[in-house]
Amino acid sequence: MAADQEARLTPAPVRAAAMKAVLTDARFSDPDWIFERKLDGIRCVAIRDGGAVRMLSRNDLSLRDRYPLIADALDGQSRARFAVDGEIVSASGKFQDRAGPFFYYVFDVLWLDGHDVRSVPLRERKGVLREALSWDDPLRLTEYRNEAGEAMFAEACSSGWEGVIAKRANSLYTDKRSKDWLKFKCEHGQELVVGGFTPPKGSRTEFGALLVGVYEPDGRLHYAGKVGTGFDRAELSRLAALLRPLACDDAPFYDAPRFRDVTWVSPELVAQVGFAEWTNDGRLRHPRYLGQRIDKDPRKVIREDAP
Repeated sequence: MAADQEARLTPAPVRAAAMKAVLTDARFSDPDWIFERKLDGIRCVAIRDGGAVRMLSRNDLSLRDRYPLIADALDGQSRARFAVDGEIVSASGKFQDRAGPFFYYVFDVLWLDGHDVRSVPLRERKGVLREALSWDDPLRLTEYRNEAGEAMFAEACSSGWEGVIAKRANSLYTDKRSKDWLKFKCEHGQELVVGGFTPPKGSRTEFGALLVGVYEPDGRLHYAGKVGTGFDRAELSRLAALLRPLACDDAPFYDAPRFRDVTWVSPELVAQVGFAEWTNDGRLRHPRYLGQRIDKDPRKVIREDAP
């Protein structure tokens, strides 16, 4: 980083405040953009200010105890002061895999040796990041491609990846959602708030389907449909144990249909759901459960539509 680009000495960040991408249906190649694989994991901002590393999710939940090997690797870095952004991903590449091993794919740097580098253009931040840490497992530097976005997207979808993130090469890092970062998704999918569940049928145990929704701009929770596939027996049991204490008398959805037998729950859990498309009445077509999101504030779950 050139001396004239260094920011003033600043204190370490106290929150995750992660930059977020905007969903788009556009697919393009452009020399002014870079392209990265869209990772299917838990977003993590790691902050070290002379002591042990703090590992924070998007909603500032501590991830340190969940991923001790990653924490140890970050604590062992020669740099005493840094803040980096990345994704914790299972070796299987599947979001719902809780067995590990896990890797921390780092794709950006926010703060280094007392300098706030968020105002440095992205391509230059990438150079700073490459030299900032030692890249031994379980820490991995997220590689990127220049210009060839359409080819990378085609490769992503044929390889079973979730998609591609396109980033404007001169973009600055901001703590909000920005069109300088775009999501190319191979299939539809997003977070949904769990507001209830139906009873099991046949050989199914614990529950039949999750009732899910998204918040509207006026703060009301809209009912988006039932998710009844994607669970194994262990996940059914684990989710049921989390849902039972949240049981309540009234539907959290303002527009829930009438169900003959359903258990409503306080809308505190968030699920990642894949689906074919949104219907005209705002329901999910062919949804399937992909995993629980612990890093997302339920009140911030809204419908993601490509502009």
